[in-house]
Amino acid sequence: MKKFFKILLWVMIVAIFIGTFIYLMLNSRTKQPEYELVNPSDNTIERTTVLTGKIEPRDEIEIKPQISGIISEVVVEAGDHVNTGDIIARIKVIPDEAQLSSAQNRVRVAEIALEQQRLIYERTKSLYDKKYESREKFESDQAAYNQAKSELEQAKDQLAIVRDGVSSTNAQGSNTLVRSTVTGVVLEVPVKVGTSVIQANTFNDGTTIAKVADMTDLIFVGKVDETEVDLLSEGMPTRISVGAVNGSDIGATIEKIAPIATDENGTNTFEIKAALAIDSITAKLRAGYSANATVILEKAENAFSVPERVVEYQGDSAFVYLLKGEDKPQEFDRIAVKTGVSDGLQVELKESSLTKESKLRGNTINEK
Repeated sequence: MKKFFKILLWVMIVAIFIGTFIYLMLNSRTKQPEYELVNPSDNTIERTTVLTGKIEPRDEIEIKPQISGIISEVVVEAGDHVNTGDIIARIKVIPDEAQLSSAQNRVRVAEIALEQQRLIYERTKSLYDKKYESREKFESDQAAYNQAKSELEQAKDQLAIVRDGVSSTNAQGSNTLVRSTVTGVVLEVPVKVGTSVIQANTFNDGTTIAKVADMTDLIFVGKVDETEVDLLSEGMPTRISVGAVNGSDIGATIEKIAPIATDENGTNTFEIKAALAIDSITAKLRAGYSANATVILEKAENAFSVPERVVEYQGDSAFVYLLKGEDKPQEFDRIAVKTGVSDGLQVELKESSLTKESKLRGNTINEK
């Protein structure tokens, strides 16, 4: 019995040894990969670039006061529609003491002059009525009296403007009423009641009361890298996608390309402006929305093409691998080709001996 188990043990050892040897021998053989086969086809290929930017109104107008003072009332809010001439805010004037004193003094001087001319006119009129004074003298003194009255009215009007900012002869055109200079939508009202404001002058741009823009005339403002700017030109069509508006695909046309680059983190970029076509979606857009613009740089229609993955690039040359026959293992010939437009998935073949029946080497699908 012991002899039987010894023989069985030796048989098992020999079997394991032989199995291990066969396994190692099989795994030491060179494996022949099998590749998927790809046929050329006709496709429309577009090479595009995507520009990031935002939506802006073409013209954004800052409404500023024509007089310094304090905001006493704000009539509009952001989002309101205004027409040219509509009141946006009212200003309470805080007069300059020097100007106020000068205006008050002018009124007093005009009152004195008027009283003097009145006495002269009345005396001349009395003598003229009694035939003791000439008509020429009477008319001259009458004109001087009327002129003195006019100068007093003008002095009082100037005092009212300095003190109240309101002209007694033109209350509707008062500088205390801040009016919109354009028709559009109020984008922002950066002031509140009680805010001090100043008019624009040589040393100051003045306080902005409101920002108004025509929201029916919108543009896309974005950036393009210097490596692609020469591929763009004014008049090129583009498609605008706004992230905040689902399904947005708005047509646009490039209007302006900046002539000078700006440095952003060491990269030169150029500003691009594109006018948006008016449609139902643009009516929903708001100023400042982030957006992407897709521009077609190159396009080849019905181009003889192959998937990008089957092309091997070496320097300035490109090659594909053409199947020799149907025998296994697969064998391929390396064929030089000239490529054209590529979208990253498909590449155009401009010059090659290939046909639509040609079978090209693709990715490895398994190994034997």
